[in-house]
Amino acid sequence: MVRLICLLILFSMVGLLYAQEKPLLKKKELLEKRLNNPNDSLGRKPRDRKSNTKENKAKIEQYLIISREFDTTYVDTTLSILKEYKFNYLRKDDFDVLPFQNIGQTYNSLSYNFSSLELNPSFGARAKHFNFKEIDDVNYYRVPTPLTELMFKTAFEQGQLLESFFTVNTSERFNFSIAYKGLRSLGKYQHTLTSTGNFSFTTNYQTKNKRYNMRGHIVMQDTYNDENGGISDEDLEDFESGNPEFIDRSVFDPLFEDAENELRGKRFHLDHSYTLLKQIDSIKKPLLTLGNIVSFKDKYYQFKQTSQNDLFGESFNSRINDKVKLEDFYIEGNAKLKHKNLGLLKAFLGYNDYNYGYDKLVIIEGNTITNRIIGNTIIAGGEYKNQIGKFLIHGKFGINVSGDRDANYLNGTASYIISDDYNFQLGININSKTPNYNYLLYQSDYINYNWQNNFDNVQSKQFNALFNSNKYGNLSLDYTTINNYTYFSKNDQDLVKPFQTDKTINYVRLKFNNEIKFGKFALNNTIRYQKVLDGEGVLNVPEISTRNTIYYANHFFEKKALYLQTGITFNYFSSYSMDAYDPLLAEFYTQNQKEIGSFPRLDFFINAKVRQTRIFLKAEHFNSSFTGYSFYSAPNYPYRDFVVRFGIVWNFFL
Repeated sequence: MVRLICLLILFSMVGLLYAQEKPLLKKKELLEKRLNNPNDSLGRKPRDRKSNTKENKAKIEQYLIISREFDTTYVDTTLSILKEYKFNYLRKDDFDVLPFQNIGQTYNSLSYNFSSLELNPSFGARAKHFNFKEIDDVNYYRVPTPLTELMFKTAFEQGQLLESFFTVNTSERFNFSIAYKGLRSLGKYQHTLTSTGNFSFTTNYQTKNKRYNMRGHIVMQDTYNDENGGISDEDLEDFESGNPEFIDRSVFDPLFEDAENELRGKRFHLDHSYTLLKQIDSIKKPLLTLGNIVSFKDKYYQFKQTSQNDLFGESFNSRINDKVKLEDFYIEGNAKLKHKNLGLLKAFLGYNDYNYGYDKLVIIEGNTITNRIIGNTIIAGGEYKNQIGKFLIHGKFGINVSGDRDANYLNGTASYIISDDYNFQLGININSKTPNYNYLLYQSDYINYNWQNNFDNVQSKQFNALFNSNKYGNLSLDYTTINNYTYFSKNDQDLVKPFQTDKTINYVRLKFNNEIKFGKFALNNTIRYQKVLDGEGVLNVPEISTRNTIYYANHFFEKKALYLQTGITFNYFSSYSMDAYDPLLAEFYTQNQKEIGSFPRLDFFINAKVRQTRIFLKAEHFNSSFTGYSFYSAPNYPYRDFVVRFGIVWNFFL
């Protein structure tokens, strides 16, 4: 509680700093000020009522989006095939994941990236984190005029997906944004209701002399799901046969009807800095900046069931109510030195305090399972970045120098810009950290879902290469070795348990994507090949995944008022032992009994853009009725049938 109060005080102090910067001017004073000043607070000339020239209008390149790492892009209102791939619940390209039947449910992973800069174990219930905004997912903004974006998309039965976003610069130096994404969808199958909400508030501020910079955010989010366990083995025949009596998916009796799980979380984050040495005009002086980061987050996961189910074994109580919580506090001090020859040098020292666990002890057959993992660590690390000619070098490292847990990471990339059309990059990532909390400690009213483990650190080494060409396409290759890999699987009693393998897993991935244009037509291709060596049966992935889109795009009407895009997308992945889903843990587990895949998914779409409005219409999986009903997102969890869905994205520039 004390930490939370301190964070609120810090945010309040920053707000007071801005509020006291300049008193409010009366209307007459403001008019006189603008008449005497050729530029307003955002560097724009005052608009003449008698003229509305193009020079007075803000350009789209001025609407900036700034990442945590200070990578800057601008708002993109174009309509492209990449926008088509990202118009989904996650608002990301979902090539490497396969959604469950209902929007807002989990996704099965078709590929894995073991590159990581994390030192602490992740919160469990990983199947519910696909839509969860972490620190790196939060952006900051700088805009010349207020910007609003509204997004709508239909869901499955009695629901919809809505997302709203607003950002404004109240002055040249102060910006805030507010956003909310909400979803409710009943689903086609019984007891698959989903309800999610993501709220975020961001702000960034810079003093007039540009020495002090602040940015912070507040994020609150929740994910609720009814869980039905999938359909029974006996019903699989009726599903795959295409029996007309079962085309209405609500007639299937699920494995259970009384289970639900929920993930909630909130985070308060503040990152601010002060520049001691500052470049003056054209004099090239080193820049020395001192910074501070304060971050607090808490999460909790809950699984509830009104009665015990034999699928999970025996239980202590007839009613199931499992709940786990994490509180995590982090504070950091850092220093950055920027020099025209040396590049960017950064060093940081941080302190992390964590409290994870349950409210009670569990004793089984005389063995006591603890209820808490409590500890702290001191973290040190650094960063180096420099561009020498056409070479760009970037490296990061971090290590727990003291505390209750060993961990470290090293990440380095070297890029070479061959030309404006070609660039090449080599990289390495080495990481060692504790497995996520669900592997270490779990308590449940189900007897067999209670464990306490002291697993070794999962150690990974990834080498990657990337070649980008505007003409020929993009090619990426990575090779990863993993030691002490942890996973969930069923034991001899057919119950899900955590395991750690002593095998060294070798995992290679190759991905290629390009686009071939011929007139108004285009063919966009994404192909991935991957192979697990010395780890089959522990880490399972499809060897081949492909997405191919052929489409037509053109402008219509006077002044090209309408931009139309229409085509067909083909998705496919080869058969493999796909991971199964455990709704109690909200985790996927390895299985090697049933292979899933080799079913095509065809989508027909028509997209249009009128001014700043983008309209999306898609017939999803329209081939489901004539290519066979053997399509699944996980064992006993059927994939989506044919459905027509509509959506819109609308940008307002005031």
